[in-house]
Amino acid sequence: MNQLRSILVALALVVTTSLSVIVAAPAQAHTKLIRAADPSVIRVDSTYISVQSVNDTLAVRRASSVNGLASATPTTVWSNPSGLAEVWAPEIVRIGTRYYIYFAAGAGSAHRMYVISSDYSNFGYGSATKMALPDNKWAIDGTSFWFNNQRWFVWSGWAGDTNGEQNLYIARMSSPTTTTGARYVISQPREWWERVVGNPYINEAPEPIKDPNGQLHIGYSANGSWSDQYCIADLRLRASGDPTYVWDWYKSNGCLFGSNGNTMMTGWDPTLYVNGPGHHTYVLLNGDINTSPPSGSQFPLAFHAVEKGTTYSWSNRHWYSGSFMWWGNITYSRCCVPGATTNTGWSIKYFE
Repeated sequence: MNQLRSILVALALVVTTSLSVIVAAPAQAHTKLIRAADPSVIRVDSTYISVQSVNDTLAVRRASSVNGLASATPTTVWSNPSGLAEVWAPEIVRIGTRYYIYFAAGAGSAHRMYVISSDYSNFGYGSATKMALPDNKWAIDGTSFWFNNQRWFVWSGWAGDTNGEQNLYIARMSSPTTTTGARYVISQPREWWERVVGNPYINEAPEPIKDPNGQLHIGYSANGSWSDQYCIADLRLRASGDPTYVWDWYKSNGCLFGSNGNTMMTGWDPTLYVNGPGHHTYVLLNGDINTSPPSGSQFPLAFHAVEKGTTYSWSNRHWYSGSFMWWGNITYSRCCVPGATTNTGWSIKYFE
């Protein structure tokens, strides 16, 4: 009996030690980068390139790793010669051999999307061009991507001329700087878990990516960014779906990356170290969704958040590096719409 008791005690110590290692492991990946919001990071060959808004100018950093961006010297690539107000959320992509930076600017209700481009990531950008988006309504957080032999532009905007809710819209592009045809709504903040904080209700910061089955996803941020209820959710386009048809999109049944357990999708846990993670960037080769990673491993991510124990405010937001991986056989469901009400496929796990 004493020998059995000794064996059981030894096993308990092994299990306890193993669990301690498992619980402690995420801390190794928790890296604060810079005091800023709305990260955009791509990889070109072995160089990681980011863009940020700094006092209504745009600055690029270059480093040999995502974490190395924290100590990289920012280079101003656009100095805002016309004095545009509220320069927000620049997104950098590489199309062919040319770099494009999309950003929003304009005081209050005047926010519209602009674009600059260069053959080089950190110099040579020309003057900003205001994008002629369909309907010419308030617009922020836009970015461009190639999917199914068509270039697309996706952004957050208003349906009309007054604020009440921010929707996600998509439009076709005839070039990296020009949209063509109509805009189509693909998501509205109508689920209870994305209406915890409103006035306005928010769907913003769309980030496209393609899963291992080739289906298009748009990761996005929900709830007000001024609250720790800010979180990341997912839209998944059904196989062979039409990106312009709202009922071909399926929404995750809760936040996939957030700090409040009550709004998380079943099977997804809240963050341990930060509050209100949002406005993320999948770190892709050239910023091209056709280089999206396969299943089976974790891949680089950047997002902004506020460290736990710190007052939640815009001024306390920092970029953080993290990772993500594909998570298979996940059903998204919806009610009372034309066609199928469930869709099963890849979802995304996020790690601090």
